Amino acid sequence: MLTPLDIHNKEFKRSFRGYSEEEVDEFLDLVVAEFERLLRENEDLKAKNADLDGRLQHYKTIEETLQNAIVVAQQAAEELKASARKEAVVIKEQAEAEARKIKERAEREAASILNRVSEARQTLGRFNAELKALLRTYLDMLEKATASMEGALTAPFAETAGARLKVLDAFKAENDENEE
Repeated sequence: MLTPLDIHNKEFKRSFRGYSEEEVDEFLDLVVAEFERLLRENEDLKAKNADLDGRLQHYKTIEETLQNAIVVAQQAAEELKASARKEAVVIKEQAEAEARKIKERAEREAASILNRVSEARQTLGRFNAELKALLRTYLDMLEKATASMEGALTAPFAETAGARLKVLDAFKAENDENEE
């Protein structure tokens, strides 16, 4: 490679009808100066090119990182969606199972209440029947007692006190039997 120093130090042979040495030296000085400027410019351009290459590589790395991040984000979003769908299915199944349990429990409680109501009705029916029977018995006793008392009141007062006591004892005995 030719350097400015090579141009500056270049010496030409002298010939009889050659160029003016002064003009050649001036021209060579101009060529050297221009060559040095072009070399500096070339070095600057190489430095800028290297800098731009570095930046380009940096941006390519960033781009690649961003693309990877986008891919990872998309995968995470898909996994999140899939997970959310699975969780929704599980929650729905749990809710349906809980609803079935609640419904079954409510049906059992309703059946139990209906059974108790039926038993209460039966008990009430028995109670009514027993109360009617008891009231009939007391009515019969009352009628018999009334008839006995009427007979006792119409009997002569001369009857002995023992006969009246027998009637009262009989009434009391009947009353005790009916209470049992």
